[in-house]
Amino acid sequence: MSHPASTILSSLTYTPKFGNGLLICNKRRVLSMNMRNGNNKKRSEVSVGASERLYLGLDFGTSGARFAIVNNLGTIQAEAKRHYPLYSNGESRDWVRSWKETLFLLLEDIPLNIRKHIVSISIDGTSATTIIVDSDTGEPLWRPFLYNESCPEALPAVKSIAPPNHTVCSAPSTLCKLVSWWNRDGSNKKSALLLHQADWLLWLLHGKLGVSDYNNALKVGYDPEVDSYPSWLVCQPYYNLLPSVVAPGTPIACLKEELRNKFGFQKDCVVCTGTTDSIAAFLAAQATQPGEAVTSLGSTLAIKLLSNTRIEDSRFGVYSHRLDDKWLVGGASNTGGVVLRQLFTDDQLEKLSEQIDPSQISLLDYYPLPKAGERFPVADPDLAPRLLPRPENDVEYLHGILESIARIEAKGYGLLKELGATEVDQVFTAGGGAKNEKWTKIRERVLGLPVSRASQTEAAYGTALLAIKGDQQNIL
Repeated sequence: MSHPASTILSSLTYTPKFGNGLLICNKRRVLSMNMRNGNNKKRSEVSVGASERLYLGLDFGTSGARFAIVNNLGTIQAEAKRHYPLYSNGESRDWVRSWKETLFLLLEDIPLNIRKHIVSISIDGTSATTIIVDSDTGEPLWRPFLYNESCPEALPAVKSIAPPNHTVCSAPSTLCKLVSWWNRDGSNKKSALLLHQADWLLWLLHGKLGVSDYNNALKVGYDPEVDSYPSWLVCQPYYNLLPSVVAPGTPIACLKEELRNKFGFQKDCVVCTGTTDSIAAFLAAQATQPGEAVTSLGSTLAIKLLSNTRIEDSRFGVYSHRLDDKWLVGGASNTGGVVLRQLFTDDQLEKLSEQIDPSQISLLDYYPLPKAGERFPVADPDLAPRLLPRPENDVEYLHGILESIARIEAKGYGLLKELGATEVDQVFTAGGGAKNEKWTKIRERVLGLPVSRASQTEAAYGTALLAIKGDQQNIL
């Protein structure tokens, strides 16, 4: 068996944990095999029982996509990833072609002995990545608006109709992107339909145009608390472009017959609505009770807290996603790993960290930013980085920076509490920073809370859990 993608076939042991209507599991990896890197370990296939039901989750991130396949206990049967192929459309990158090709390449990468046991599929995509398509053919009418793309020219119009500090009142929101497209000369408005990245990819599998989920639809203005679009949006001329919205993990239709035949999926394989990549990563991290949170320490610092209360305040970049009967409140700072890499190599970070005493308080007070501007917990587009004075001892300097980032994290959780969210009582950590044990100890001291590394953080795994949910409520 050989696959061109980076593939891991695993035999795993899990302790099940239930919450939010999903099966969340702790995993201990027993055997793994990485094919992309030419790993010379003995190759083996996961044995699948004749009646076993498997679940496929696909994660479409910023630079590539991956899948995870689990059984009903959450045990991973296969994982793989691919980088997006590079295609051009005139002077711009043809993202639609890249995403579509990657989707079908990943389906081909699934081992045949596993593929035929998959009964449910779900996909996550990057939040606010927006595609305007023809409502009859599904073909894009305009290049996609990417997750980080801003449309400031549309912001005054959006602010004039939306409530103050609403989630849509930011230039990168889906609604700003829709209004920007709507106001362009020559836009084909009569046959247009708005979809999110995950919606469009799922449509390729089930063939039912115009369906989304309430996580993806949040930034276009959908109100997940009352399960409808608000009246201030319904009365707009572009309202007819908006998709119908259901809960993430809702069965939509069976996999299209031509795809079942081509790839060897079973006849009753169902395709379910998806979610955003950050929500999927949170689901994977096993935070299931109000007060539990996930801090992602990647290039930036992002926090998500499970709360009984919904919080929305665009002044601080704070908004809430619905998670069944709870709310996932979050915000993202510009501080994080990108600053550390401006100052130290990976090797330096590792060696200097080993020499830090995390029980000692650093008296250095920094605000580490890669450049001017902060989103959360301080909303100041002109906030300047503060990384001086720099002591002669690099261990002391790194200690000060790590502790300063921990203080920003603590201030973020404090702000969520001030705004009315459930108080945080436990933090799970995802991202590259989760590997730094000294930093974890510093954060535990600064936060005054137990901090641990999340056992599973891949968004594809969280999306596979949505596929389990979809199969459990499948009435198609």
